[in-house]
Amino acid sequence: MPQFAANLTMLFNEYPFMERFEKAAKSGFQAVEFLFPYAYSPNEIRQQLDQNHLRLVLHNLPAGDWDAGERGIACLPDRVEEFRATVTKAIEYATVLGVNQLNCLAGKTPEGIEPGLLRKTFIANLKYAAAELKKFNIRLLIEPINSFDIPGFYLSKTEQALDILNEVGSDNLYIQYDIYHAQRMEGELSKTLEKNISKIAHIQLADNPGRNEPGTGEINYAHLFKLIDRIGYTGWIGCEYKPANQTESGLGWIKALN
Repeated sequence: MPQFAANLTMLFNEYPFMERFEKAAKSGFQAVEFLFPYAYSPNEIRQQLDQNHLRLVLHNLPAGDWDAGERGIACLPDRVEEFRATVTKAIEYATVLGVNQLNCLAGKTPEGIEPGLLRKTFIANLKYAAAELKKFNIRLLIEPINSFDIPGFYLSKTEQALDILNEVGSDNLYIQYDIYHAQRMEGELSKTLEKNISKIAHIQLADNPGRNEPGTGEINYAHLFKLIDRIGYTGWIGCEYKPANQTESGLGWIKALN
């Protein structure tokens, strides 16, 4: 049976962020993830993890001005120094929080920039970040995100991510495979997972359409969970979905589909 981590950015939104750790633990989760920890001190979050006997399995590098619509800066040629500073900050948090993998959001493709320069920038930033994180035994991940939810997002398909991994050439760079985003962009979920599982360090889920709980849409999660076990994936699966109603009342899918 797969191991599920509650995404505290998406789940338990009925409660303030710092109360979500306890709610996740009481709902049976042993691990959590979230987008960003940077609004709080790392020691505050560490205290919540320890008090509730939870493991943090993932968070993102800082991704620019999120409230203004930015979704990462890693592909932006004029933000390289800022990107390097975000790597340092993310490592500081990760070492306190005990997380061993960080996701790097590529960002949106800006207008008027030559595609070759965007790729060159992204590759160089990933080489730098992967090397820096490796010093601390932290994996670097990149995540393809569908261009319906985030128009213009630079990295949107698995094959593109694999091509980037090959060019970066680091043994410390992996894919974060979000089943929801992959379904919207390309389908072929089973074959893609089976073929590329050695390159996938983290999986996330939500159903489609709606990005709600598994079992509410078109994705055959009962099949996928069996497949994920069969192909030997031993990592966590982040529950990054929008609860259709109250978070706790919608958690029945975990038993129903396993």
